[in-house]
Amino acid sequence: MVLLAGNDCNPLWRTPPERTIRRTRHTRGVTDQSPTESRSSAADAVVTSARADLEAGREWKARDVLVGHVAGTYDPEALALLGDVHAAMRDLPSAGAAWFGTNRRGADVDAAVDAWRDRHADNFVQMWHSLPRSVRDHEGNKRVDALRRRVEKDQPAAGLDAAEGDSEGGVDTAVIIAVAVGILFVICAVIGFVTLLSWLVPGV
Repeated sequence: MVLLAGNDCNPLWRTPPERTIRRTRHTRGVTDQSPTESRSSAADAVVTSARADLEAGREWKARDVLVGHVAGTYDPEALALLGDVHAAMRDLPSAGAAWFGTNRRGADVDAAVDAWRDRHADNFVQMWHSLPRSVRDHEGNKRVDALRRRVEKDQPAAGLDAAEGDSEGGVDTAVIIAVAVGILFVICAVIGFVTLLSWLVPGV
């Protein structure tokens, strides 16, 4: 069993949350496909096509099809297959992120999830936003729910939405360049003015 542990190395889903958990769901364009529900023909077509691409050695194509599908639909079968595709491409961290949103277990899943955590250095905010949107919106998976609680605990004021895009931190490079160009422009303008003044008024 893969355990997502906090700093105290205890399974997060066994630790009662210290505050009321906000259940904000982003349902725009996202649908749930639980294992017990009948799968749509479109979902079956996606999985069938991706599996055929994988068997034909077109892993990149299978990945693109599945990534687009799970971005808007919570589909455990597609997520499991996406993990297989990433594993075939030797991208263990991405495989771990895909399998993390499923009930799949095993030594291969453990290794992939460990690689995923190592990629993000156990930065829970970055890990959270590396999951497909449909996985983040779906409730009921113990591991995902534990990660959701941890992110909300680490950033109680900002919340899950505000945390997105802030995980990288730092100052925008474009802002630095714009400021530098502005300063250079001002310096050049001052030098040009002084030079022009010396030509017009000798001895200045």
